[in-house]
Amino acid sequence: MKLFVGNLSFQTTEIDLQDAFEKFGTVTDCKIMMDRVTNRSRGFAFVTMGSPDEAQAAMNGLNGKPVDGRTIKVNEARPMEDRGDRPQRSTQKRW
Repeated sequence: MKLFVGNLSFQTTEIDLQDAFEKFGTVTDCKIMMDRVTNRSRGFAFVTMGSPDEAQAAMNGLNGKPVDGRTIKVNEARPMEDRGDRPQRSTQKRW
């Protein structure tokens, strides 16, 4: 089961997150979302747990708890919403 983890410190690493979540079960994937331009953390991540029970235990155990000095939010990840008719971003440089 995939979890959304929000309000992360910019200093939190994927290893830090994996260590925190492994206390509740098997972590099969852990990915901090990075800004493409600055290569800096966007302050949220997705962690996939080995089973729904482990995911629920992680949500109960970590939601609202401090990690690297920030109180994190842990929820079940939702599918990305349709962006509608937004124009595609150009990959060409504008300058």
